[in-house]
Amino acid sequence: QVQLVESGGGLVQAGDSLRLSCAASGRTFSTYNMGWFRQAPGKEREFVAALFWTNGITYYADSVKGRFTISRDNAKNTVYLQMNSLKPEDTAVYYCATKRRRGGVDTPAQYDYWGQGTQVTVSS
Repeated sequence: QVQLVESGGGLVQAGDSLRLSCAASGRTFSTYNMGWFRQAPGKEREFVAALFWTNGITYYADSVKGRFTISRDNAKNTVYLQMNSLKPEDTAVYYCATKRRRGGVDTPAQYDYWGQGTQVTVSS
């Protein structure tokens, strides 16, 4: 089992920055990668970013590329999502997730463990 706890969400203005954290515990060594997803009201959950544990390679959705950065602190077993130049369309509940299996990283159904989510609201 793996437990994930997100934090760092809030209400900001367009152009501001936020850093989300995802603290992982449990059998994290058995997982393949970490992902961040988001879900806006009335919309499906969508991929934001992913980071592979073994080599640190990152992968981003086109909508956040150049603005968001996923990173990790191995000592703290924590993954971060630095969000810069935030836009109103970034408003959503943000979730971190991890999975055991190799393969694609941008589909929610591929993930085994999820955090409870943290709300990010960007006002115009």
